[in-house]
Amino acid sequence: MFIFIFQAIWFFIDEFAGKDIDLEIVGKFLFYYSPNLVPNVLPLTVLLASIMTFGALAENYEFAAMKASGISLSRAMRSLIVFIAFLSFGTFFFANNVIPAAEYKSYNLRRNIAQMKPAMAISEGSFSTIGEDFSMKVDEKHGPNDNLLKNVIIHQLSNGGLNRKVIKSVEGELIGSENSNILQLKLLDGNYYQDMEAKSRDKRDNYPFAKAHFEAYTIFMDLSELNNIDLEEEKVKNTFKMLNVSELDYAIDSLARDNDKIFTNFGENIYKRTGASNIQSKPRIDKKVKEQTPKGDEELTEAEKEEKRTMLHKNIDSTITLYQDYRQSQMIDMALNTVKNTKSTLEGKKWDLNRRIKLYNHHVLSLHQKYALAFACFILFFVGAPLGAIIRKGGLGLPMVLAIGLFLIYHFINIFTKNYAEDGSLSPVLGAWVATVIMLPLGIFLTRRATADKALFDSGGLLTVIGDFFRKLNPKKKSDASN
Repeated sequence: MFIFIFQAIWFFIDEFAGKDIDLEIVGKFLFYYSPNLVPNVLPLTVLLASIMTFGALAENYEFAAMKASGISLSRAMRSLIVFIAFLSFGTFFFANNVIPAAEYKSYNLRRNIAQMKPAMAISEGSFSTIGEDFSMKVDEKHGPNDNLLKNVIIHQLSNGGLNRKVIKSVEGELIGSENSNILQLKLLDGNYYQDMEAKSRDKRDNYPFAKAHFEAYTIFMDLSELNNIDLEEEKVKNTFKMLNVSELDYAIDSLARDNDKIFTNFGENIYKRTGASNIQSKPRIDKKVKEQTPKGDEELTEAEKEEKRTMLHKNIDSTITLYQDYRQSQMIDMALNTVKNTKSTLEGKKWDLNRRIKLYNHHVLSLHQKYALAFACFILFFVGAPLGAIIRKGGLGLPMVLAIGLFLIYHFINIFTKNYAEDGSLSPVLGAWVATVIMLPLGIFLTRRATADKALFDSGGLLTVIGDFFRKLNPKKKSDASN
């Protein structure tokens, strides 16, 4: 836990260092954030502790004494199996209750700190809200307190909440005072754009705007509301990491119903826009089509004429030739425009649909990870304990190397499957369980080897199997050897 907390410090040090934040606030944030590290720490801890403990017992011939007294390895592990079972139940309780509450606290604390410190609220490469009517994007922050900005873009909302003013500058500087609620933003070498509100309807269609270039421009932002931030205030409550099992079940059902409704409505809307819904199962023959019936068809019955016209409608080339040239050109242009508009609509909706799928996958993944963490602790014990009994080494040498190696395999598989599950490439249920399920046969194999008092890999038995295989391929040599 100590190592992973230091990793968290290095991860968030850019946000807290040099921002005049009290150590008490930083310590409180790390305290709230530390339970989120348990899913990484606990499996490694169980694996390492079991390898070290059983390795030390085997190294000191304790297992040999137990076996001489008639105590098998499975009987020696019985009390620890009960302990690990209780630990697994406790882990599920911790993941279901403590981790969501800690995530809730750490997220809101970090959010309130960002509001209290405007320089922290400005993210590089994305738009950030400063105050009530400023949205700012910068390419880079630098300087002693990250108060120097490069390539600044500001959208300022008007009284009606409309985005009518845009300001761009090459450089910028945040100037503030502890005793003042006013933050100065000094911009250098930039341009100013503003849409002008036309009074008459005729001039409104011309979209008038004002443009100006400046060498220096200062904006004053009122931060009186930001300075009244309560660091303990809790507003955000609905992210998937903050929910327990029952809340996740409810959220998953709601998201599934909403997604099904939205996808169905969108599909029906696209279907209607293509015009395919207007196509009848029995084509309606208009007057113009009847006039195009070839001469000599008068001898045909009405049923035969209907069948012939239906065949014409089934063939696009035959159908379009029933119209004049200018009408054919219009129909082709209308079809192309319909396809282009449909494609544009699909591309525009793609991001929102993918976002909904990813949000649903996040909730399902978070639900099953709570169960998978508990089972992982139980299964990794059956990987570590037999492995320690087999290698017969205790301490922090070889057991540490083996434990870290096995944990990295488990951890990397877990990360890869999680990423695939989030974007829908893999089922989120499978993504949460793959790493644990892969460790299950390894635990069974090692437990059987240790219970039978066999080495990790029996090279002698392997050579015997290979020799028997080649003797079966050459039975003549086997008979000569017997003679």
